[in-house]
Amino acid sequence: MDLLAQSLGTIWATVRDVAPIAVILIGFQVFVLRRRPPNLRRLVAGFGYVLIGLSLFLIGLEQALFPLGETMARQLTADVAPGGGTPDWRDYGWVYAFAAAIGFATTVAEPALIAVSLKAEEVSGGTISPWGLRIAVAVGVAVGVALGAFRIVTGTPLPLYIMVGYVIVIVQTLRTIRTIIPLAYDSGGVTTSTVTVPIVTALGLGLASSIPGRSPLVDGFGLIAFASLFPIMSVMGYAMLSEWLRRRRVAGSGDDAER
Repeated sequence: MDLLAQSLGTIWATVRDVAPIAVILIGFQVFVLRRRPPNLRRLVAGFGYVLIGLSLFLIGLEQALFPLGETMARQLTADVAPGGGTPDWRDYGWVYAFAAAIGFATTVAEPALIAVSLKAEEVSGGTISPWGLRIAVAVGVAVGVALGAFRIVTGTPLPLYIMVGYVIVIVQTLRTIRTIIPLAYDSGGVTTSTVTVPIVTALGLGLASSIPGRSPLVDGFGLIAFASLFPIMSVMGYAMLSEWLRRRRVAGSGDDAER
């Protein structure tokens, strides 16, 4: 009965959240464009699917993903620094490995990233590989989440990491090819979506609540900032590496032709 009541509450909250979007779309269609919405039955059915899908997703977050992330963090830190002792960052190797693995896996499965990678392939005429872009972004998220877990363990200030990271991004922006810059920045944004955010947030909160001397409110949040920043660096780094390899191949072909 508790699950049923919670599910009904989640469905009602989803309806309340989606209703303004429907009102805006229908209002513009009727009062601004002054046209009857095309395929009205399909639109109504589509909104119904959206409500059902969002409701089930939110229920799944509350019942599975959030508890799972927190449980994994507590289990991985259960035998480290027992009795409230001072944590040593070298004792949390499995935590960093799990953070990197979960960051990589959730990013590869991120629907928003899949959509962006497919569009990038379409507009680039196939020169941008969807899988290459997804792997580059996933590697960036993996490194970022692992570094964010290290920050929680050590208790070092979050702004320090973010400032250094954006200095690197600015340097990369000045040196990389112009066509990849907007895609790199968008790739950092699409990682903070439906799959990555809940699990990474749960991991951070669980980790901060399990480590002695850490506050879930102060230290538990901030992993999403790493998950947004490092994909920008990895995509531009991937583009710079690809361009360097291409120039080497061209130079090698020229040397062979002269011989």
